Amino acid sequence: MQNKLLPGFAQKYHLEFLTMPSLIALSEGQKGYSVNKAKHFLKFQRRINKELLSHRIITDNPYTAWFELGDQSLIQIKAFIIQFSVFSNQFLIAQLNKMIHADTLESMRASKEILANEIGVRFKPALQTSGDDNLGSTDGSIEGGIFHFGAGHFEWLYNIALKLDLSFAEIGQPKHGTASTLFFCDELIRLYGGNDYQVSQAASYAVENWAAAGFWGQLIKGFKRFNEKNGAGLPLGFFIWHDQLESQHAAHTQEELEELYFTLDLDEDGFIRYGNEMLDGVAAFWDGLNEQRRELAAIH
Repeated sequence: MQNKLLPGFAQKYHLEFLTMPSLIALSEGQKGYSVNKAKHFLKFQRRINKELLSHRIITDNPYTAWFELGDQSLIQIKAFIIQFSVFSNQFLIAQLNKMIHADTLESMRASKEILANEIGVRFKPALQTSGDDNLGSTDGSIEGGIFHFGAGHFEWLYNIALKLDLSFAEIGQPKHGTASTLFFCDELIRLYGGNDYQVSQAASYAVENWAAAGFWGQLIKGFKRFNEKNGAGLPLGFFIWHDQLESQHAAHTQEELEELYFTLDLDEDGFIRYGNEMLDGVAAFWDGLNEQRRELAAIH
């Protein structure tokens, strides 16, 4: 069916909220795709919206709301960078495990794209470069991309740390993590990088929706205000690049969920349960930061 006819097809069967790839697969009668299953999926999506995407860390993050104001002290900024750098490094372990436990070559490559980019292989855009020229594109593929030590995401954080007079040895390592940061990292490894594909996909969906909910933008605003007030000149490439990346990921994440639903016998209750467990881990991280910044404010 030609793409221009798909809106009519969707309207006829009341499937307007499905993504285009799913509508194409339905119209072509691909294996696993049926109108009846599509209607069941839309019902499941309503459950997801109500029972998963309404999680408090997606809808209301007290720490990033405070951070956005730009009233941080230098010691609070340092504390944030240290904890975020621990998370950034531990994410590599979770992503490596996700790649190892992939159930298809396509899934393995998708995870490898993220991992390789994290450690310094820039995306090679299909058409033209988007994003900050110093940081590289936010789209394309690592296929044919070039590795640069300085393109590793941890090194972008290290550049901020240097401006804060933090040494390399003072960031990134688990020994610098608070209990709440390390709990979050362990949950990422257990769920996002776990060996059960459906659990991993539920955690991945939860993480992507958290990442696309706007917290990157809040952090950027807070850093910019901190820079303006203090003349700090902190480089914000790490946060700006990720904000641009996540704005592209939201639609793709939804497409992946629909493909998962149509091609596997998905445990709906399990998907929501494990997604919420992942978001509870995310919430622990931000709650820990919020508690830490209050404690620092009280003693400085």
